Amino acid sequence: MNIEFNVIAAFHSNREHILMCKRRKNPYKGLYNLVGGKIENGEDGLSAAYRELEEETGISKNDIILTHLMDFTYYLHGIKVEVYVGRLNKEIAVYGDENELEWVGLNQNFFDASRFAGEGNIGHIMEHIYLSKQILLK
Repeated sequence: MNIEFNVIAAFHSNREHILMCKRRKNPYKGLYNLVGGKIENGEDGLSAAYRELEEETGISKNDIILTHLMDFTYYLHGIKVEVYVGRLNKEIAVYGDENELEWVGLNQNFFDASRFAGEGNIGHIMEHIYLSKQILLK
């Protein structure tokens, strides 16, 4: 792969909200997306996920345990996206400069491409999280 990214589905400690960012730039400007970023050369995926999460939200490794859920590989474009999931172990204030952060309720249609980035990938990710919620969100 040429470029590797991660996205993190970070759930509030109450399990009723997921942290999303409203993108300020393209691609997907104005749409909700999961937080995440680029995996640097030589960096392992999990370390990159914790680094990106802290850089974008202030959530540290002490606040959440991440689990590697799935990957999306786009062979024609040379892109891989690793998906991580976790739940905060306490209530904390989140902050970030790159995008507007918001706790979004889980009663959304995450497949709605007019509101959520990723051509339905967020909906797909959320469906897999729901299937494994006893394991992922304990």
